[in-house]
Amino acid sequence: MFAAIGFTILLVMVFGGFAITGGHLGPVLEAIPHELIVIGGASVGSVVAGNSMLELKLLLGGFKSVFKGPKFNKEDYQNTIFLVGKLMRTLRTEGPVALESHVENPESSAFFAEYPKLLTDKTLVSLITDTLRLVVVSSGTLDPNAVEDVIDNTIKTHHSETSLPADILQNLSEALPAFGIVAAVLGVVKTMGSIDQPPPILGAMIGSALVGTFLGVLLAYGIVAPMANRCRAVIDSDAHIYQVIKQMIISSMQGHPLPLVIEAARSDIPEENKPEFAEIFDGMRGR
Repeated sequence: MFAAIGFTILLVMVFGGFAITGGHLGPVLEAIPHELIVIGGASVGSVVAGNSMLELKLLLGGFKSVFKGPKFNKEDYQNTIFLVGKLMRTLRTEGPVALESHVENPESSAFFAEYPKLLTDKTLVSLITDTLRLVVVSSGTLDPNAVEDVIDNTIKTHHSETSLPADILQNLSEALPAFGIVAAVLGVVKTMGSIDQPPPILGAMIGSALVGTFLGVLLAYGIVAPMANRCRAVIDSDAHIYQVIKQMIISSMQGHPLPLVIEAARSDIPEENKPEFAEIFDGMRGR
């Protein structure tokens, strides 16, 4: 929502400011479609040439995240703490065997079934089940520090992959001014081929060529770069939930009391999504 509002303000102020100061929008608007063919085509071609199909699919998801924002909210963080808390309590009170059915078949687990939204996130479910599967296989004798290293590597790999859309957009924003220059140069070449035309016609042709430079810079710094920043911010925000899972598992394996386990998990939650300690503590005691 804020991204759409921001881009609307940007376009209104740029073109509105130009019109208010006496500029004529007609020639600019007439030139934009032609310049966009060159700039847009070059942009699409460079992105396709420089990325795999998987990266292109991730890029589409990145575009959606810019406008939709983070997918996890306060309730999701709270439910994640409850879910992992239940699993770790089962491990502690009933042993690894009682946990096996939940981590081997999370789709049929009564614990996971309580939180259908979390169950749809394959990365979140895999992080929980793969980690706890190690605990089950080792009969609960694993070193918590070793488990933490495994979780950190998993989160790092996932974050590196999910950050690709932001990286692609950032690279594109850096290339767009050059594509704008390419469009402008081609416009100048076209103008030089019509040098025998009257000054008004030549002036219009040169102005059209300069629109290419204008578009390249506007798209780079006004549209694509902010999209890259927003995309990266959303990715970073969503990544906090995986840190919550890590803190819950490691703190529980270390034998810390429930209040410390809860606070370890809450410490990695952004302030706008951080549940109160009391509601988490009371919720876990009642489950």
